[in-house]
Amino acid sequence: MRKLCSLAALGVLMLSPALPAQHVSADGSMQTFNTLSEQFFSDVYFHFSPTAGTSTGLHQYDTQLEDYSAAGVQKQVAALHLFEKKIDAIDPSALDAPVAADREILLNNIRSSLLSLEVIRGWEKNPDNYSSGIAGSIFVIMSRDYAPVNTRLHAAIEREKLMPQVLLEGRKNLKNPPKIYTEIALEQIDGLVSFFQNDVPSAFSAATDPDTKAAFATSNAAVIEALKSYGAWMKSDLLPRSNGDYKFGADTFAKKLKYDEMVDIPLDRLLEIANADLHRNQAEFARVAKEVDPSKTPQEVLAQLATVHPAPDKLLQAFQDQFASLIAFIDSNHIITIPSKVEPTLEETPPFMRATTQASMDPPGAFETHSTKAYFNVTLPEKDWTPAHIAEHMAAFNVGTITSTAVHEAYPGHYVQFLWQPQFPSKIRKLIGANTNIEGWAHYCEQMMLDEGYLPPNTAASSREAKLIRLGQLQDALLRDARFVNSIKLHMGAFTFDQAVDFFVTEGYQSHAVGLMETKRGTADATYLYYTLGKLEIMKLRADLKTKQGAAFNLQHFHDDLMRQGFAPIKIIRKSMLHDDSSVL
Repeated sequence: MRKLCSLAALGVLMLSPALPAQHVSADGSMQTFNTLSEQFFSDVYFHFSPTAGTSTGLHQYDTQLEDYSAAGVQKQVAALHLFEKKIDAIDPSALDAPVAADREILLNNIRSSLLSLEVIRGWEKNPDNYSSGIAGSIFVIMSRDYAPVNTRLHAAIEREKLMPQVLLEGRKNLKNPPKIYTEIALEQIDGLVSFFQNDVPSAFSAATDPDTKAAFATSNAAVIEALKSYGAWMKSDLLPRSNGDYKFGADTFAKKLKYDEMVDIPLDRLLEIANADLHRNQAEFARVAKEVDPSKTPQEVLAQLATVHPAPDKLLQAFQDQFASLIAFIDSNHIITIPSKVEPTLEETPPFMRATTQASMDPPGAFETHSTKAYFNVTLPEKDWTPAHIAEHMAAFNVGTITSTAVHEAYPGHYVQFLWQPQFPSKIRKLIGANTNIEGWAHYCEQMMLDEGYLPPNTAASSREAKLIRLGQLQDALLRDARFVNSIKLHMGAFTFDQAVDFFVTEGYQSHAVGLMETKRGTADATYLYYTLGKLEIMKLRADLKTKQGAAFNLQHFHDDLMRQGFAPIKIIRKSMLHDDSSVL
């Protein structure tokens, strides 16, 4: 849903009066930057994306919806350029080091937004931005009990009233989408219709005010009809003329990586790094697989691993059972400080997210005060699935990947990082995040925990099950390695779509179905190399700090200090922790 909220950030509200852009002297720079950054969040960041405001816990935005019109996009572009000039005019040398870093983070965020709107132009290319965007706008209202149900339903109605116009703006804006983008939007549309038909009314079933319920019936029916009409239009009109190109090209890809992750390593060098990590993990997989069964190939052992999983009705409990052992291991081995004893709430993935999500962490927004639970969502097999479909689904929850998923999503991955959020040093560090930090941290933890000796309860270190757990972690690492390679090759035109799918299967050790889904994702989520890239950045930072500190190095202190930096790019964190500008890789 974080992705949906960001896709929805195309609208506009009236901006507050702005100061003229001018050079800012060193005197007063700190105050000027603080004022401008606050103004940016209030007048641009949330005003253009009220959905993100709701998600963050700022509920004054609940009744508003993004303006997806072309005119709205142009107003947003103008506002971003204005704030880019204002913030760029502030002399970073006149700021304290952490604030100077925040200035760089904010400038990069603005430039990334401009790249998306002016160059990548998803608002003209991706029809799913509109249909899934409105679903995300309702989901952030219905998914948390942050206010009485009648209050939240009123907000939902106000948003729903604006949704048919969003889909009309999509028809006006979409020029020549890539065929794969229109195909994905068509694949999604029936699920979105079902979401508004079933899930949205169910979420507000406890509402009691008859007038509000009647108004909701009217607004919700209008959204359903608008989505059905949008789907029919995509199929009959848009799909036949969807001949655009999804490829970013090397220049745009490199700029996006620079702005989002502060990584400016040449793409050919990044490919070398990706392939080297892929081959390391393949070699380690082969070594461990031979220990499991020397008579079988690594792929045959992988097929065997896919069958070792809990029964579907025991899956949630299998995750729950790992929490206590993970927490105990982290505490006793001084891995990281866990700021709270409250555990995340395990639940089944919401219905409309199940087609694309196996497991996810859904924490409350940085400023949410009334609904503070974090939800660990797990997708269970549907009741009407065939035995073969259930077996394929459960293969993703084998004995190894259950452990790596519990580590990635909860302890000490996403959930623990969320628990540190109150200690992040600024609003910028709480709201603007680099995926190489967020996903890189969670992916790093998968390997780090096993390297430090973690195993689930009643698992001997030399046992077959321990080896299968390592193979599950390596399979997940190979998936992320394949994303790394494919993201660059797809968008530079070095791989066709089908070649990318095959790469996931042959080199990433994934099923064809997974390879197809992952390649579809990669056409739009162009820089989804950030999992492995971030993991490698964190591992290099740790190694460099260990070299510098020698015997004084402490793993828990390293992890705690990393968390205190917030969601900043690793380059920013390196400068703070190492006090130099050495390469992130």
